[in-house]
Amino acid sequence: MSELTLVALRLGLVLALWIFVVVVVLVLRNDLFGTTVVTRSSRDPRREQRPASGPPGASPAAVDPASLRTDPEVTQAAMVVTAGPLRGTSLTLGSTPILIGRAPECTLVLDDDYASNRHARVFQREDEWMVEDLGSTNGTLVSGRRIEGAVPFRPGAQVRIGRTEIELRRGPR
Repeated sequence: MSELTLVALRLGLVLALWIFVVVVVLVLRNDLFGTTVVTRSSRDPRREQRPASGPPGASPAAVDPASLRTDPEVTQAAMVVTAGPLRGTSLTLGSTPILIGRAPECTLVLDDDYASNRHARVFQREDEWMVEDLGSTNGTLVSGRRIEGAVPFRPGAQVRIGRTEIELRRGPR
């Protein structure tokens, strides 16, 4: 073999080793520091909920105000985290379902090893709130019982996902 070939092979081996070291460091960093938890403010204009009625892109003035009216008892509900790392966090419930899990796109992002990426969701069905387990590995408990599928989420009920407990509370009428 020529000397030029040996130098090229040595440089290729060194380059491959450095790429391997960088990949190992990135994997270790992700394992140690986990998913970045994004804090979302309820007043964040980027998270503003848009009305479901009306064609996409329609201006708010073009939407019929009567179609936006909802039951005041339903809109006064809030989910409050009562135990776990996010204790004290409160989410006002509206017409949009609340997705709970570790994934950054979830509405309530949990930094918990026992929570799945898309663990559960809370949504409105007719005049009551429902909580649904989305096929999580460790399950979702409502008032101490493991659930499968969607079950009613009544005021005062405790939903447990890993180390986190969430309670549904009604606001003043």
